[in-house]
Amino acid sequence: MANDAAFRSCLVWLAVIVAVVGLCTQSLRKMMATYLLGMFAVAGVLLPDWEFFDRHVSRWSSPVSFHDMRQQQPHSASAQRVPTTPPPTRSRMYPVRVMVYTAVYGIAFYKWWMFMSN
Repeated sequence: MANDAAFRSCLVWLAVIVAVVGLCTQSLRKMMATYLLGMFAVAGVLLPDWEFFDRHVSRWSSPVSFHDMRQQQPHSASAQRVPTTPPPTRSRMYPVRVMVYTAVYGIAFYKWWMFMSN
């Protein structure tokens, strides 16, 4: 993971949310459900190998090749001498990724909300 500070801050906020849920509901089961959903959400957003998923969807079933890695690096000779960091790939919006995330997290949050409201 490239940004450990973001991961740590998400875990701290998740702990705060779980504590608030515990204080409001007085239910260990609802605290655990909130914790599991939060860990699922944090892991799904922050931990995937984005270099793998930043390829065309049809290539997701094959390993990352040298050609794929080479496309992400600068091509000019002067740019290769100066070490640069690649642009953040997390900000790219791909329709298939957005649809999958919306469907999975929408269902998960709906189930969580129905459990919490009972």
